[in-house]
Amino acid sequence: MSLLAVVIADTHLPRRASALPAGLIPYLERADLILHAGDLMDPTLLDELAAYAPVRAVRGNLDPPEARLPETVEFEFGGVSIAMIHDSGPKKGRRNRMKRRFQLARVVVFGHSHIPWLEDEDGVLLLNPGSPTDRRRQPEHTFALLRVEGGEVRAEVLALRGRRRLAKGGKPLDYNFTCGGGRAQEIRQQ
Repeated sequence: MSLLAVVIADTHLPRRASALPAGLIPYLERADLILHAGDLMDPTLLDELAAYAPVRAVRGNLDPPEARLPETVEFEFGGVSIAMIHDSGPKKGRRNRMKRRFQLARVVVFGHSHIPWLEDEDGVLLLNPGSPTDRRRQPEHTFALLRVEGGEVRAEVLALRGRRRLAKGGKPLDYNFTCGGGRAQEIRQQ
């Protein structure tokens, strides 16, 4: 049986948007799990997301203390070990830093930069979904999907506008990776 997790981060509600984008809702309706990698800002968003599926979330640098979110979470999803943190630090050295911090994780989800990132190398999949509400300097609002089946995981980053997959330079790309099969890709226009 295949499991689906919808991954979002940096929603900054209500500062950057009054609500989640309508284009995200069909994915939330099909989700088995929703991951939020921090900076939700309004803790009531967790209740809204929980109406669709169970939610796991971490504290972002802009989340209020009353949200009572942990800095990190580590858990199993469909037999795959997942870790989540808001700020993974600078791009340089990220992979080694995350491997040291989350030694058992197959997937590490993070946010903070609003820059979508998907990299599957050396047995660790690094995933930043970008933001569905605050794209900053990115070409599109984005989110990610994690699919787990038979202990294997694949991920994709999707743009909300037109729901097309993007890669370096904004060119469409099939952005699915399976265990150990990916190459580093940063989704941003040059």
